[in-house]
Formats: sequence, structure tokens, C-alpha cells
Amino acid sequence: MMRSLYAGVSGLQNHQIRMDVIGNNISNVNTTGFKKGRVNFHDMISQTLSGAARPTEEVGGVNPKQVGLGMTIASIDTIHTQGSLQTTGVMTDVAIQGEGFFILRKGDRSFYTRAGVFGLDEEGYLVNPANGLRVQGWRAETVNGQTFINTTGSLQDLIIPVGSKDPASATTEVFLACNLDKRLPEIPPGAGPETVREGTWVATYDIYDSFGNPHTLRIEFTKVVGEPNRWRATVTVDPDAETPTNTLVDVGETNNATNTFIIQFDNLGTIQSVEDEAGDVLDAGALQVQVGFDVPEATIPPGEAAVRQTFNLNLGQVGSVVDAVTQFAERSSTKVFRQNGYTMGYLEGFKIDQNGVITGVYSNGNNRPLGQIALATFVNPGGLEKEGETMFRVSLNSGDPNVGPPNFAGKGKLIAGALEMSNVDLAEAFTDMIVTQRGFQANSRTITTSDQMLQELLTLKR
Repeated sequence: MMRSLYAGVSGLQNHQIRMDVIGNNISNVNTTGFKKGRVNFHDMISQTLSGAARPTEEVGGVNPKQVGLGMTIASIDTIHTQGSLQTTGVMTDVAIQGEGFFILRKGDRSFYTRAGVFGLDEEGYLVNPANGLRVQGWRAETVNGQTFINTTGSLQDLIIPVGSKDPASATTEVFLACNLDKRLPEIPPGAGPETVREGTWVATYDIYDSFGNPHTLRIEFTKVVGEPNRWRATVTVDPDAETPTNTLVDVGETNNATNTFIIQFDNLGTIQSVEDEAGDVLDAGALQVQVGFDVPEATIPPGEAAVRQTFNLNLGQVGSVVDAVTQFAERSSTKVFRQNGYTMGYLEGFKIDQNGVITGVYSNGNNRPLGQIALATFVNPGGLEKEGETMFRVSLNSGDPNVGPPNFAGKGKLIAGALEMSNVDLAEAFTDMIVTQRGFQANSRTITTSDQMLQELLTLKR
């Protein structure tokens, strides 16, 4: 009889713990990134009254007689199922769709969380504003003018330097892709202004010097008189400036002393070759001429030549009609005309893509990668220990973190401007609460009934 009392006590105690877990789940129903808990029971040891007996030739076998001594908690599991996503419109809020944890660091200690409520501190670090822990990832590096992110390197504190400068860069490449109308008239010597205007196609675009100052690049195309499929291109930088910039064009290794070159087309309308006025031909599959001009803003020491800036004028591939200069009987047009120079700019904003790459948006129109958020996955995420503040830490049974970029090697993708909500299901939690309550009541009734039986035993003799 005493066994039933203690079995009931174990049921009361452990159902109370289950109720504690359910209550914690319900209290965190609106906690960002919270993962619900689950209690599993199993029976305790059983007292053997008599053991099992083998069958004999005369009688069959006998099963063991055992009385259970109650129940205990088998495990309290953390259920890492996906929570629903809620859009917030805050670009520093990030949700994980799939597997993985954000990595937060405090000194040498690392913590892991699904709550992507992030913000910037006064130094521009991406942090959890609730506790100041810094988000980990990889910062962008610039080598020889090329920006890249090395995801094989060590993790770093991510920083977004809002208001930082993007230095000006001089134009080194200009890409021209236009069509020259085969039907344009030739311009004979001594032609009037109207004839010159009708027979000339002009393309203009802004280029930049090393200070970030804009200059106007002007290219005038006219047909070579008496030579079909040949066009003369005249290049001028800042044609309307009071002081000429002394624009010169070099074709290949030649030293051209003029600002013109000749383009030869075939009968299919595609570019075949480029040459200078002396007939020296640029022999290359990708046709480009070098243009140089004086930089008027540069400081020129007395007695020295003016500072020259050069850039390549790319005309396309030989025989190509894609991103190349062509000659067809269609209206002249400039469809693609771009260059790689820009003025100085300031970081005005940023965006985070599904791969975790943070891209800075500058006032000069440039978009540059600033860093990439890292994710960690575990062989057994249920083995992580809860640290509080919706964070976890590594335990002996979780396995080591497998760190890598999002949306790669089994890691989830990131969604900026959204948060992952709690995965607590209220309907399920209320149902578990009812079942737990009934279990608690049943165990209390076991104790009450055992007590009544003991009372009856004590009253046998009065």
C-alpha cells in the first residue's frame, strides 16, 4: 500500500514539472525565435515479487510478478521546428527560413539564436540591442580594387559604417554599343552645317577623373567619303570647355597624334577592324582604342607636362552584334553606353539578401558588399543548452557548430525585414495542459484512496 502512495507522489511531482514546461511554452507564445519544450515520461524501476519460471514437461512457464514504483521524467526536449515568419519592415530584422542559428559573441564566448532582432550601435556594429552581443560573419575585403568576401576566414564582428566615404575612381573603361545608320549621307568637302548635321551621329556620356569630377565624352561618327562601310570617329573630352583637354587616340601600339580613328565594317553590318588615319590596324579580337586627355583640375608643377588620364574605349568583338558597334540600315542609336568611373559617395543605406550578404548603397550610385552573416548548424540541435534571452550554447551532446554562409550546404536562407515567431501552438499547449491536469488529479486520487485504505486498516480494531 505504501508503494501506491509513493507512486502517486512521483506522478504529482513529475506532472507538476510537465505543467511548468507547458506554462513556460504558453508564456513565450509571442517570444521571437522561441523553441517550445516537451516533457516525456517513463516508468521507474519495478519491484519483483517473483521471477519468471521456465516451462517444464509437466507445466508451462510462469511470468514474472512485478509492481511498478512510479514514474519519472525521461527527457525534456527542445523542439526546433520552424516558426512562422512575420514581416516587420525593419531591414536589420532577419529571419532564418530553414536550418541554422545566428552566432552572437561576447568576448571569447559564442551564443546561438534564432531570434534575428538586430540593430546598429553607435559604432555601426550589428548587434542584438537587448544585450549588446555582436552578430558574427565575414567582412568584405578589397584587394587591387576588387571587393570580395572570404567565407573560409575567421568570424568577425559585422560592422555597417553608415556615412562612410566611397572614394572617387577615375574612368578606365568605356563600353560602347551603338548602331550607325547605313543610310546616313556622306559629308563632302565644303558641305554646309545642315548637311554636316544630317550626316553625323553624336554620342555623349559622362566620364570621371581621379578627383571624381565629371567630364563630357563626345564621339562623332561620319561616313568616310567614297569608301563604303568605313566610318571616321572623332573623340573629344569636354568639347565645350574654355581650355581644350588635348584629346588624343592611340590604336594598338601606334602613337596617333590625332583624336580620330577609322572603323571598318563588313557587308553583314558587323565590325571588322579599327585603324588610325595612317592606316595602322588594331589586330585583336576585342577591339578597343586608348583615349588620353589632360586633367585640368590637376596641379601641374612649372615646366612639366600636363597630367594625362587615359581610358580604353571598347567597341566590341570582331563579327559580333552583341554589345558592339554595328552598321545596319536602321536609325542610329546608342543602346549600351557605360563606364566604370564615379564620384565620391557616402554610405546612405544597406540591404541584406537571402545569402546573408550585406550590400551598402552609396550616394554615388555604387553598391558594394560590406560583409556576410554566418550561420551555424549542429548535428543534434536538441542537445543545445538554453542560456536565456532566447539563446543557446554548445553542450557535450550537441556537437560542434558547423559554420558557413546561409543558403548553402543545408543551411537556411535569410529573409530581411522579417522575424521568426515562436513555434508554440496554443491549441496543442491547451490540450497538453488539460491532459496534464487530469494526470495530476488522478495521481492525487491515488494518494487519497491509499490513505483511506490505511485508515480502514487502522480502524480494524477499536
